[in-house]
Amino acid sequence: MQLSYLGHSGIALEIDTTSAYKGQVLIDPFLTGNPVATASEDDFSPTHIITTHAHGDHYGDTETIATRSGATLISTFEIVNYAAKRNVSGHGMNIGGGYTFDFGRVTFTPAWHSSAFPDGTYGGMPMGVVIESEGKTLYHAGDTALFSDMRLIGETWSLDVALLPIGDNFTMGPDAALKAVALLSPRVVIPIHYNTFDLITQDAEAFKAQVERETDARCVVLEPGQQYTV
Repeated sequence: MQLSYLGHSGIALEIDTTSAYKGQVLIDPFLTGNPVATASEDDFSPTHIITTHAHGDHYGDTETIATRSGATLISTFEIVNYAAKRNVSGHGMNIGGGYTFDFGRVTFTPAWHSSAFPDGTYGGMPMGVVIESEGKTLYHAGDTALFSDMRLIGETWSLDVALLPIGDNFTMGPDAALKAVALLSPRVVIPIHYNTFDLITQDAEAFKAQVERETDARCVVLEPGQQYTV
């Protein structure tokens, strides 16, 4: 599984399973209006798009990309219904539910945050997501505060990668994210949701040093456009 960091919380996964699936899955594709993005929505043709919640910096270019590529939107029941009115096909889910798609299994987890579209429409509960594919397990926390049940996520899944927000103000900051690493026990942690705007400026290298000094995880800091093989 090849992971590309799109900036902010956006991720592109290139998946080539031992079954018939070979393609691309996007998570929270916020590209248009993203000051740190190195790619545009025209650069992606996914089969599926996963959105963790309805805020514009996560739902982002979902409609434009899905309309052009025919991608299936995987998200909350409310977000999928909202997108359906805009001719985007989707698969609605909710926290605690899992479903096996052709690229792998998706399970949504809690996230402590809020969720509404820019027009004020309620987007359902915000979520994190666990993806199991190619014998690997990836956890994208979405926008969230630290919460103690992260320990259950770490106990339920052996996480190869945890993508955790560190920006503070709207989500966990570095200190809380460090505690999240201890609860989750991932093999690798990748910081997200920072340095997009002045309000969430953080020193990712300092976070990396602290993670590797105080936990057993390795921290991989990616610049927008860089890749990591899970």
